[in-house]
Order: sequence, then structure tokens, then C-alpha cells
Amino acid sequence: MVSDLLHHLDTHKSMGPDGIHPKVLRELAEVLTKPLSIIYQQSWLTKEVPVDWRLGNVTSIDEKGLTEDLGNYRPVSLTLVPEKVMEQIILTAIMRHVLDNQVIRPSQHGFMKGRSCLTNLMSFCEIPVDEGKAVDVV
Repeated sequence: MVSDLLHHLDTHKSMGPDGIHPKVLRELAEVLTKPLSIIYQQSWLTKEVPVDWRLGNVTSIDEKGLTEDLGNYRPVSLTLVPEKVMEQIILTAIMRHVLDNQVIRPSQHGFMKGRSCLTNLMSFCEIPVDEGKAVDVV
């Protein structure tokens, strides 16, 4: 899994505080897979993240409106790419558990891969409202 994630890194993303560009990690995926796997496994077992991975460069990103208005900015933390890979591994494990154990109902559409407002609307339209069943829409 680590190798696959490294091979599919987006090389257009910015580098983290360590100054290592995702393209470098992608090119060195074969060499980095084993050591990163060991770090990830150790982190999982000890419930500790390496100290260097806790650092991030916080910068502000201009949203819409006047650039002079400080309310138009939001903070963004740039973190290390290997940390983002570890986050993906954890997210995959959590989602697998949630789906395998049916923690989330099939009617849940928000924040689910392959589901959206459109799929929610399509499901809603299939409910025969005239049968007297309760229908809630948020």
C-alpha cells in the first residue's frame, strides 16, 4: 500500500517543511517504501508520530474579496508528504472498518466516496412519498 501511494503522489502539490518535493518521493518510491513502512508500523504500535512530523508551515490563503480585509484569509498548514501518506493509510483503514461493520448506513451520502448531493437526490426521488412514509431532507 505504501508503494502504491508513493507511486501515485501528485507531483504538482507543494513540498512540506522538510523541503522534499513529492516528485522526489515518487521517483524514490522503490527505495523509500520499506523504511516508511517501518516508520508507519512503529507509529501505529506506539501511537506516536515522529516529532519532526508534528511540524507544519502555517500560511494564510486569500479567499474571495478584498485582499486588504483580513477576514478573507484562511490558515493552511503545509505538512510533510510522508505524513500525508500515513494519513491516507489510516483513512483507508478507518473507512474499511466503517464499511465492513456497517457503521454508516447506506442512506448516508455526505463524505462518502462515489456518493454526492446528486446520488442523494436520485435516491430521494425513488422514495414513493404518497405511500405515507416519512421523508426527511437536510
